Amino acid sequence: MSAMGSRSATLSPAKLSDKLVRQQLSRILASKTFEQVERLKRFVSFIVGETVAGRGSDLKEYVIGVQVFGKEASFDPRTDPIVRVQARRLRTRLARYYRDEGNSDELFIDLPKGGYAPVFRARDEAPTAKRSLTATLAGRNTVAVMPLKDDSPGSTLDYFCRGLRDEIVHALTSIKALRVLASQPDDVADWLASERGGAALMITGGVRSSRERLRITIHLVDAASGFYLWSESMDVDAADPLAGQEAIARRVADQVTPQVDSEVGPGARRQSENLAARNLYLQGRYHLNQRTEESLHKAVEFFEKAIVEDTQFSLAHSGLSDAYGLLAHYGVRGPADVWAKAASSAATAVMLDGHSAEAHTSLAHARATQDWDFGGAEALFQKALQLNPRYSTARHWYAMSCLVPMGRLDEALEQILLAQSLDPVSAIIARDVAVVQYYRRDFDAALEQCDHTIELNPHFAPAYHTLALVQEHRKEIDEAAAACRRAVDLAPHSLRMQSALARILALSGKPERAVETLHTLEELAATRYVSPVEFMTTAFAAGDREAGFRWLTRACDERCFELLSLNYDPRFDSLRGDPRVAAVVQRIGLGDATV
Repeated sequence: MSAMGSRSATLSPAKLSDKLVRQQLSRILASKTFEQVERLKRFVSFIVGETVAGRGSDLKEYVIGVQVFGKEASFDPRTDPIVRVQARRLRTRLARYYRDEGNSDELFIDLPKGGYAPVFRARDEAPTAKRSLTATLAGRNTVAVMPLKDDSPGSTLDYFCRGLRDEIVHALTSIKALRVLASQPDDVADWLASERGGAALMITGGVRSSRERLRITIHLVDAASGFYLWSESMDVDAADPLAGQEAIARRVADQVTPQVDSEVGPGARRQSENLAARNLYLQGRYHLNQRTEESLHKAVEFFEKAIVEDTQFSLAHSGLSDAYGLLAHYGVRGPADVWAKAASSAATAVMLDGHSAEAHTSLAHARATQDWDFGGAEALFQKALQLNPRYSTARHWYAMSCLVPMGRLDEALEQILLAQSLDPVSAIIARDVAVVQYYRRDFDAALEQCDHTIELNPHFAPAYHTLALVQEHRKEIDEAAAACRRAVDLAPHSLRMQSALARILALSGKPERAVETLHTLEELAATRYVSPVEFMTTAFAAGDREAGFRWLTRACDERCFELLSLNYDPRFDSLRGDPRVAAVVQRIGLGDATV
């Protein structure tokens, strides 16, 4: 969906005078939003000018790369994503302009996804923006206290409702790290439908009377979903309203406090008092996030050193569990070599700190990927998120190792986007946003997300691997092969990247490359671990289905991580009618995709 939406009717330049379009373009170029983005100014000026001149259909990546960004005649959009990256930036910048400075402009200039020809919309045709769930989470420490309803006969308790609201505001402002919005609309439905304030929590309720008693009902509501988090009724003596208001305000503050992120609250990271242990732990996390064969081994090394320094350091045990698990997921070590270590480290982390979101996340991840107990894993992930809603890895792994296998792809996308909003510089989270979009068959969105990930970290091999998969299903085989070669260049020791390249080359009419890679894998298997997944995908690409199915069974026996997406990964579309695939799906307990 484009920045301005896709439901409003577009207007061709023929229906608008060139003067109107150029006037709107001038407003945009002169705005503060576009003040220091010269490349985007050139970009939007060029595509608007070409479209007005009737040449919008000629706006291709190559033309824009050469004409706008000064690329040489040898420019190859398949290996250089500059135009796609800048188009994404332009869409974001236009959305920001129309949200702020241009919110009263009569004419919208929009750049829909999937092309480079802008479209023009009149203001009354522009759809209302939806509430942003990620924006709500980003404001998790913001609460709105709504006016309380006076449900007494004759509505005679307005004074009490106003006083109680003031007491609640006063009590909430004493909570460190919590922001209380100064004013809100009178109607809860209006608040939920708006973006104003970005509050994540709402306090609502009402007051009723019966003789000398007042009954107050208070609700704590998640503003993003509209779901009730807590509700309670309390009776107070009408003869002493101040005491009753103070008691209720304290009770509300007690319920809101656990929902607020605080360095000293439940779920906060329990840091070791040992400075050396803390430093070693942080180095381990850094290497863990690189997701290369070498970096995962280094992560294990640093976490083990941190534990030597402080055996009671829960976060180090959690990190060690994560590192061992990822060594198996990425085909670096055999599951039999690491599963027990991953599970025991996660259990130790929880035992040492029962309030650690990191520890519960590690245990949930092991439960999902090792035991295939997705229901049990979901309960642990939800516990982790209750402890710390802002722990991005909990949302990331909840999406990839729990919601995806269960077939709840819409929820998986929501969670992975929340993870990205919490950790916008994480290359692996950005890459996995593209993976979920790929599973949902939204290949255009996945392509754009791959470009974003590569822009974020141009040396991140997994992003090029995913880019190749997306381009394959867009029938861009040459571009997919180029992306795979780049992945191999960045991670020359990764058998996953090499088998992916062999598979793409086989699809391009060179099955002999897949056969050669199979021989190479067999030779390497004599000296190191080679995941059955690499044999499986390469054998299928070489046309040897029987060998492919044998390796599929082997991969299931070893509980390879890639099989968790067997029901939804487009690479396996041609296999799903075979009863051997159905048997594996049933054995794992995968759900049916819901998108």
